[in-house]
Amino acid sequence: MKRILIVGHGSVGKRHVRIVRESLPDATIMVFRHERTTDIPEMANLVTSSMDDVRSFAPQAAIVANPAPFHLGIANALAEMGCHLLIEKPIADKSDDVADFLDTVRAAGVIGQVGYNLRYLPSLSRFRDLINEGLVGKPLSVRCEIGQYLPDWRPNTDYRAGVSARGDLGGGVLLELSHEFDYLRWIFGEMHWLNAWVGNVSDLDVDVEDVAYLNIGFGSNPSEKPVVVNLNMDFVRRDPARLCTVIGELGTLRWNGLTGCVDHFDPGRSNWEQIVSIPHDRDDSYKAQWDHFLSCVESGAQPLVDGDAGLRVLAMVDMARRSAELNGARVFADKKYGL
Repeated sequence: MKRILIVGHGSVGKRHVRIVRESLPDATIMVFRHERTTDIPEMANLVTSSMDDVRSFAPQAAIVANPAPFHLGIANALAEMGCHLLIEKPIADKSDDVADFLDTVRAAGVIGQVGYNLRYLPSLSRFRDLINEGLVGKPLSVRCEIGQYLPDWRPNTDYRAGVSARGDLGGGVLLELSHEFDYLRWIFGEMHWLNAWVGNVSDLDVDVEDVAYLNIGFGSNPSEKPVVVNLNMDFVRRDPARLCTVIGELGTLRWNGLTGCVDHFDPGRSNWEQIVSIPHDRDDSYKAQWDHFLSCVESGAQPLVDGDAGLRVLAMVDMARRSAELNGARVFADKKYGL
């Protein structure tokens, strides 16, 4: 792999440049930015804001890391060039046109991977395995929460100007924190229904929702009782948290996504025991994701998180918004998303 394009040079774009350079020290890296500049970013070789330059460069692979509303425009053009794609999450800000884009990816014969990098955390993978192995028996109920005070996300920056705070850039908790939708579906199967309250409870200066409270029914068989997940997402919590607790017939299992720990409550012992501890640095899951992407490009294998998975996350976002508009009424999965 000799020619890599990075689209966007915000905080996540800079991370991708660094990871690609560490992985492929001899590659030529071009950064595509929406603003014209001649300043070549650190660790890159080229910079441009011209699609003509991109076509002349003929990238073999690209990481699309600009704001979500602009993903599909450039990703479509790159796919038509025969360029393999790793698209940051979410795949877009709306589900419109995603199915057509996925058709383009398939027709071009390129890899299309979506950047839900939490799936590459060993602690989350082990948590999923323990559930599937029946450690706590049949899951009866799930409590999932993700939250952090938005001004604390990126210190020394104005949170009001960032993607997360702005609707025109694809902000809000439903899109920005959509990792939870992806890994819950990965663990518990397809979503059958949900109901949601989405809105604002704080005085943050944002034009997007700062909280979302959802109940979601998951399962592999719609005729069976669903696994009901209570999911809380927010930009207001002062103590950062990423937790998933599975209450099963035979005990309880809890994953802490910040520490990489899994705790088990065994009713026979009546206490909690830490059974997994796999701490991680922030780059670790991004590096594992990139390595997986390269492996898929080389082998032609299906990515762990493909474009269809990205579309199904957007289906859940769409349904949450629809439920909120209906004052929290239950909304059922739509076959147009393949659910």
